[in-house]
Amino acid sequence: MKRNNNLAQLKNGQTFDLLVIGGGATGCGVALDAAARGLKVALVEKNDFSEGTSSRSTKLVHGGVRYLEMAVKKLDRVQYNLVKDGLHERGLLLKNARHLSNRLALVTPLYKWIDVPYIFAGLKFYDILSGKQNIGHSRLLSRKEALKRFPGLKAEGLKAGVLYYDGQFHDARMALSLALTAENQGAVISNHVAVTDILKVNGKISGAELEDSLTGERWQINARGIINATGPFVDNIRMMDNPAAPKILSASTGIHIILDKRFAPPDTGLMIPETEDGRVLFVLPWEGHAIVGTTDEPAEVTEHPRPLESEIAYLLRHVTRYFNLKVEKSDIKSVWSGLRPLVSDPKAADTAKLARDHVIEDSEDGLLTIAGGKWTTYRKMALDTVDHAIKVFQLSAPQPTCQTEQLPILGSADYNDQGDQDLIQRYDFSPDIAAYLNRTYGDQAGKIADLSSEGYSARLVDHHPVIEAEILYAARFELAERVIDVLARRTPLALLDTEATKQTVPRVLEIMASELGWDQKRIDEETEWTEQRLSISL
Repeated sequence: MKRNNNLAQLKNGQTFDLLVIGGGATGCGVALDAAARGLKVALVEKNDFSEGTSSRSTKLVHGGVRYLEMAVKKLDRVQYNLVKDGLHERGLLLKNARHLSNRLALVTPLYKWIDVPYIFAGLKFYDILSGKQNIGHSRLLSRKEALKRFPGLKAEGLKAGVLYYDGQFHDARMALSLALTAENQGAVISNHVAVTDILKVNGKISGAELEDSLTGERWQINARGIINATGPFVDNIRMMDNPAAPKILSASTGIHIILDKRFAPPDTGLMIPETEDGRVLFVLPWEGHAIVGTTDEPAEVTEHPRPLESEIAYLLRHVTRYFNLKVEKSDIKSVWSGLRPLVSDPKAADTAKLARDHVIEDSEDGLLTIAGGKWTTYRKMALDTVDHAIKVFQLSAPQPTCQTEQLPILGSADYNDQGDQDLIQRYDFSPDIAAYLNRTYGDQAGKIADLSSEGYSARLVDHHPVIEAEILYAARFELAERVIDVLARRTPLALLDTEATKQTVPRVLEIMASELGWDQKRIDEETEWTEQRLSISL
């Protein structure tokens, strides 16, 4: 099995240039950057790739409209640079991961005439900052045009709208694809492997103790440098290195709710520019449904944060305020919560005002920590981190400069946006399944299609395009080791429809147990774990 081969490489006593801890956006990005430069890289993640923050975003690739407003109002250069970097990286992500990302039109509804010039000018400035990476020009919409673009908008009191463009992507599969692309570049990667101790020689870090989270087996790994890229959990690793290390992160929680597709047209999102507490809210089409999010509340760092009833009520209240459709709690098909890792500012009382920029820190014993940032700028964060690592760890890289600016992510190199038509003709897929497979797997979709021909072509559940062949493919080629790895991250099913997902569990268990050789004890453990995960936030 693929994972066993990877674990064998982590156990064979070789010395890696870099051990990257953390399989989210940052860690996977760092591993790819370093491997693409020819460094010997190991990447480990104690749970699944993108199991935490990196699979629970608003699915936008963006510069950050809210950050731009704060930058202008307060003449804040940090926020300004974050937006500018974000818009540049947005363009690169849309090019390098063409199958997993797309341009999305968004409407900002305006109910006061005084807001029209202010919002329009701000979004035009947003366009200007994107420079050569501009993906569309903002323009004013009449009341009639705004309602045509987003029919669900509340018409009463609507004065006008502004149309602008941002990017959208599949975050969980993006992180996985980064890890697999890093593997193709020579990195050794493994999920469900935890770092339990930092090893030192003469007071300097020399490696780490690892533990297989699924079996409990422990072993040591040697590395010239260790990069701590564990998102909200960076302080845990920092204190493993130095128990007296002061915390550098604050965390906030953000939830998203999923509604039926009738709440968002398939090609247009909604950006509510100011909620009752001054935040920005989005209603976006995604995978045939509507995402509503997000909240922003101070939070404790936990692995699987639970959505609060107050947060759900907050989102429903604002959707009702801006929609001509009645939205009830019973309309919610799924809800999930994630933590944002924010670089701490002890003077800031509101987590919404903490910078989403990243910082790189070196410990006295040689632990390099990358903290903060956001999904859109993962590549820039990785570039800065690997540049710094080469310097402080005195590494010799065959390619000393970053190689990822034009590097296609797995699935993107030969992607054809009309590839679904080929899948329909060759495999007789229904149009929705063909379109889904093409945008999810890109130029790898044919491999899933071939597996489907071996008796795995059935839908996992009615009204969703996910098919049985994906389960087999995830277990065989994508390091899926748990049922929830497949349902919540290799496919989007659990994020979209909790009740439908529960119906699929027996069949997913059957396929994975056969492929991975699970005994009854493991099947029972997986059944219990999956039920537990589906009963709370994903």
